[in-house]
Amino acid sequence: MGSYQATINVAIIGGGPAGLAAAISLSKLPFLSTVLYERNSEPQEVGAGISLSYNAWKVLDLLGAADGVKGFSKADTRQRNGYTGEVILLQPHPENGDLDPRGAIRARRTRLQSGLLEKVPDGVIKYGKKLVSAQNAGSEGVRLSFEDGTEALADLVIGADGIRSVIRKTLYPDHTIHFTGNTVWRTLVPRSSLSHIPDVTNGTSWWYVKGGHAYLSGVDDSSEIPLEKQLFELSVRSYHEPDIPGRTVSWGIPATNERVQARFVKYDQRVRDAIAAVPEGAWKEFANYAGPGPEEITGWNKVVLIGDASHPLHGAFGSGATFGMEDGWLLAQALEHEYSLGSETLVEDTLQAFEEIRLPYYKRMYRYLDAQSASAKKAEEEEKTFEELLELRFKSFGIGQKDNLNWIYKHDIGKVWSDYLKGIKEFHG
Repeated sequence: MGSYQATINVAIIGGGPAGLAAAISLSKLPFLSTVLYERNSEPQEVGAGISLSYNAWKVLDLLGAADGVKGFSKADTRQRNGYTGEVILLQPHPENGDLDPRGAIRARRTRLQSGLLEKVPDGVIKYGKKLVSAQNAGSEGVRLSFEDGTEALADLVIGADGIRSVIRKTLYPDHTIHFTGNTVWRTLVPRSSLSHIPDVTNGTSWWYVKGGHAYLSGVDDSSEIPLEKQLFELSVRSYHEPDIPGRTVSWGIPATNERVQARFVKYDQRVRDAIAAVPEGAWKEFANYAGPGPEEITGWNKVVLIGDASHPLHGAFGSGATFGMEDGWLLAQALEHEYSLGSETLVEDTLQAFEEIRLPYYKRMYRYLDAQSASAKKAEEEEKTFEELLELRFKSFGIGQKDNLNWIYKHDIGKVWSDYLKGIKEFHG
């Protein structure tokens, strides 16, 4: 192996999918000492369901965690007029798998987290470690200070601390996030509690109106969990919520039934009935924040941002967790490769390779989303009909468009890495 004899200390900040994927992958490298610092006192996952498809299966296979993740098949997805319930489009989800028999699923977020946690070696995660600050300590590395008064030094710091990233704010203090106007309310309820409502629990469905949508889907695999124990997801979104002065990012705060129901009075009766069936206290509210695209995702030659910390997108194509897992796995491959070459500047060379691969990918996402936002804004200004606005929205997310977003939904991070290595080999002859 490489020229390093001393162990390299790696600190991962954040225990979401990105951080866990990094912990799994980096813990396999014997020349590293890897610690993941998680702010919560125990494993927590805020949200309801999560979408996984071909790109997710590819990285989960590489992480060895795919078998632990099961969910509800999205092969029968209906796009509906939210006012009337009319089915506008009935088709397999755009990323549903002709390349992978597992197809696209909607799973409990806790299933993904559990599947990843099972693969993290004991002792790697330290809970109750809320990061307060990170300081460049020169040749000593990065000094991390936590709310409990403890400190740590690391040769490499991986910021996997999400959209509110302390690490990103430290590296780029001028980078700010803003409220997008989108607010979503999410919950999981027993599937049986909605079974009396026609056309609700028999598949995955989107119900669109002019200022928002409702997303209804199972999250459990019927072959694994009996019907009476299955859960069902309601995720309802309003596009034009006012900002609240002085509010910081809200994530998973409780919301009353009255607050949610008041925003969806114009929907088809089936959606209203489903929302009304949710027990009081079950809703959680999520305000959507975003920031400008990154110019860099590394800093100090020893800090790297992964997952949402690196790209606070105003839309993540339903693949935000997958992007983070890809980052974590890829970073480990780059470290192992540079170590095998005997790099004298291992961390710096690793971060350069990682940024070379991932930064263009995220910049492409921003260009795509910015173009779609501009198109949507123009359509509203031109007072397009509701049907025309829907068609535009479908197109922007590849719905009904063959191969439109394959660069996301059929992304294979393993192939990306092998192609990168092949390019290096060809460059050096």
